[in-house]
Amino acid sequence: MFSKETYIQRRATLRNKIGSGLILIPGNHESPMNYTDNTYHFRQDSTFLYYFGLDLPGMFGVIDVDNNLDLIYANDVDIEDIIWMGPQKSVAEQAFAVGVDVSAPLEKLGQTVERAIKAGKRVHFTPPYRAENQIQLSNILGIKVSNIKQYASLVLIQAIVSMRSIKDAAEIAEIELACDTGYEMHITAMKMAHPGTMEQQIAGTLEGIALSKGTGTSFPIILTQNGETLHNHNHSFPLEAGRLMIVDAGAESNGHYASDFTRTIPVGGKFSQKQKDIYNIVLAANNKAFSLTKPGVTYQSVHLQAARVIASGLKELGLMKGDVDESVANGAHALFFPHGLGHMMGLDVHDMEDYGQIHVGYDNEIRPIDQFGTAYLRLGRRLQPGFVITNEPGIYFIPALIEKWEKEGINKDFINFDKAKSYLGFGGIRLEDNVLVTETGARLLGKRIPINPEEVEGVVAGH
Repeated sequence: MFSKETYIQRRATLRNKIGSGLILIPGNHESPMNYTDNTYHFRQDSTFLYYFGLDLPGMFGVIDVDNNLDLIYANDVDIEDIIWMGPQKSVAEQAFAVGVDVSAPLEKLGQTVERAIKAGKRVHFTPPYRAENQIQLSNILGIKVSNIKQYASLVLIQAIVSMRSIKDAAEIAEIELACDTGYEMHITAMKMAHPGTMEQQIAGTLEGIALSKGTGTSFPIILTQNGETLHNHNHSFPLEAGRLMIVDAGAESNGHYASDFTRTIPVGGKFSQKQKDIYNIVLAANNKAFSLTKPGVTYQSVHLQAARVIASGLKELGLMKGDVDESVANGAHALFFPHGLGHMMGLDVHDMEDYGQIHVGYDNEIRPIDQFGTAYLRLGRRLQPGFVITNEPGIYFIPALIEKWEKEGINKDFINFDKAKSYLGFGGIRLEDNVLVTETGARLLGKRIPINPEEVEGVVAGH
């Protein structure tokens, strides 16, 4: 939790941006695994954390713009709770710690909202992503659960995105902590990448590191030798010599800020020449993208430049053919690079995407490109100082996709399908760093995890 003044100032800024009405910011509730008292690890809603800072279930924040008033609705614990949890601060005490002077039991929330509606005030809320909050909003607003998201406030979404997109020094420090843990996780994975080791053993070890240094992983760990599946969460295989292991994993700090790194590791510690050729293309795309990252540049243009590096490299290896710029314009590179270059990162590993990715990654100037592969680019708009983003190009050989494109003749003028089929079973390579956009350019967040092939080989070998 940051200082009381931080939360007071954030809410004041939001009130000024909205101008009038009532802003509803529900916190999250406990979520049962298999019965009521056996719950998943609690994760507070990020919007609630940003404006109210309290990391406890069953809380609801309200910002009354017209009356310049902030309120927290929550229930104090009773004696049965105290028996199991120990003494707890009152809701009033917790609210005071984040600069909120008015608190009340949850049962009073509906009355507050009803009075606002009767007074003709506009009620603002962001799209709820959890069923409990959808039901709660449905009950207090009188809107069918199925229609709740349609009534989300675009004005509020745009105001929050404008604030949360720019990370301040305290937020960057939290992300750096998550990056430090991410570094340790990935170095550990490299050291464990030996034939016979189970993927599950490595994934479990990484998760333990994340839990020992913060609140856990920032997303379910992706760790696999079958790297052609972009988000492969299956950890059921023993490592085999000569294969490539993709590790896409990040940590969450105690303040709930995320890191998100990817490295690709040769099992046993030695890249084959074929693997190194593809790896170096991805590394060149990563380095090119980082060199282009600076304020005023659209990340869509950076993505396309990374795609050109990939297409050019694959052409040199005989996997692609024809004019490089024309092949990228036609989306031919997406056979091998079928995703976007990166996304926003902060309190969420894909920051603020619960508001709708179109509102976070794009704006009225920069719109998504409706083309396979590039359409998956989550962040396209102009970069600003204070943005924290990921840079994660990759090359993959996906049997079903190669078969489909060859059968349908998709981009046949730019793809050497016979050569591509000789890479079936190769897997995939992705290399991801976390980047802060600065006033003059960009800098990597955290110590850079070994990325040059010789560095990676050295770590696996224990050098």
